[in-house]
Amino acid sequence: MYNLPIYNYLRKYEKENINIFHMPGHKLARGIPQELAMNVLKLDVTEIDGTDNLHYPEGIIKEAQELAAMAFGADSTFFLVNGSTCGIQAAIMSVCTRGQKVIVERDSHKSVVSGLILSGAEPIFIYPQYNCKFGINEGISAESIEKALCMYPDAAAVLITRPNYYGICSDIESIVKVVHSHGKPLIVDEAHGAHLAFSPLLPPSANQYKADIVIQSAHKTLPAVTQGAYMHINGSLIDIEKIRFNLAMLQTSSPSYIIMTYLDIARELMQTEGKERLSHLIEEINAFKNRLAELHGFKVLEDNYTNINTVLDTTRLVLNTSGLGISGYKAEAELRAKLSVQVEMADYENLVLITTIADEKRNLDRLYESLSKLNQIPFNDEWVRQAEKVRSLARQKPVDALSALSPYEAYAAQKESKELKNCIGRICGGVITPYPPGIPILYPGEIIDSEKISYIESIIELGGKVNGIGNNISVQVVK
Repeated sequence: MYNLPIYNYLRKYEKENINIFHMPGHKLARGIPQELAMNVLKLDVTEIDGTDNLHYPEGIIKEAQELAAMAFGADSTFFLVNGSTCGIQAAIMSVCTRGQKVIVERDSHKSVVSGLILSGAEPIFIYPQYNCKFGINEGISAESIEKALCMYPDAAAVLITRPNYYGICSDIESIVKVVHSHGKPLIVDEAHGAHLAFSPLLPPSANQYKADIVIQSAHKTLPAVTQGAYMHINGSLIDIEKIRFNLAMLQTSSPSYIIMTYLDIARELMQTEGKERLSHLIEEINAFKNRLAELHGFKVLEDNYTNINTVLDTTRLVLNTSGLGISGYKAEAELRAKLSVQVEMADYENLVLITTIADEKRNLDRLYESLSKLNQIPFNDEWVRQAEKVRSLARQKPVDALSALSPYEAYAAQKESKELKNCIGRICGGVITPYPPGIPILYPGEIIDSEKISYIESIIELGGKVNGIGNNISVQVVK
């Protein structure tokens, strides 16, 4: 066998017959017709005569982007080969300059941090509502955005995340109306919502209500490969040439034709088959939920558990494990180690599973059997004690963070490494992020308090992963 750690492990993973409920959405190619999934390396070419140029498209890439714009209901579309991350960065850089304010939903992906640093913009955070029953953030309200715009009329733009990692969608129609009534552009991180446009049974995409910039990760919920994403532009508030320039600056100068090809394939499959396949998937998910309701220990996130002004993406399964007496982290580990199920992510007391058009009844039936077996595992007293701690932490609304410096100022400042437990009152110099979901607990420039320290320590104690934490649980702080 060749000494190839990555290749060998991935081949091993493929052969383990894991029941996959994580991205990418093609689910090890089963969501793509076989003839379109073969000979992938033969698609790996470069900019030669006939293959066009991503940064200056005039031929096949231009045609593919125009087809995507029509399919997703946008005025224009750009292909992204560096994921939604570069789209979010380019969006912020295109509407903000250094020192300008931008209203940002605090429940945003860490790519927003890098966009703020690159642009030098100063965030004005607005906070989503908190769901104490599941210990998760919900959507953002139009009223909170209206209030922020009135308090900061000089803000350059508004940025929200919709849907969030748990599939919760804010009222996009009302939000677009509010933002546009103030003459501001709205950026929507719709990374988890590329599929929404293709079924009337799902919440509407932000493109339907002409949000100005909509960024979608095709690889999360469509049959596309990792790093493939779309940036959609609507209306006249956005400088297209500035977007084009920033994307060319942020993305590789040697874009992957494999990624671009599968962006095109994902669009075609969803446009021609998406409505029917999503309808079938939703039917199977509803049947699965009905069966699960008869199984003790699990609570499924439904519309009746969330705020009246939000709606759920039915294809996103969120299972609360508190009834089992264990944390979500423990449930994830047990499912993978003993029951051959890999979920997308876990938190204090929830499992998040991504389903796509690649999933069928047999995958959900197998998941039900695995959850039934998980329900029967006897958990020891230590796990139960951990779960009790989890419940008390998850029911507490997170404390709002206080900023001492802008993200750019903290990024540019001299820093030093300190043990987290000794950092009360210090200014965070990096990005502290549970990953997944990739939503920062602390931004650069925010003050570290005892609540944040306890929260970070408890995630690590319970088996979660936190990016930005070094050896000996140390963090970077401003000197």
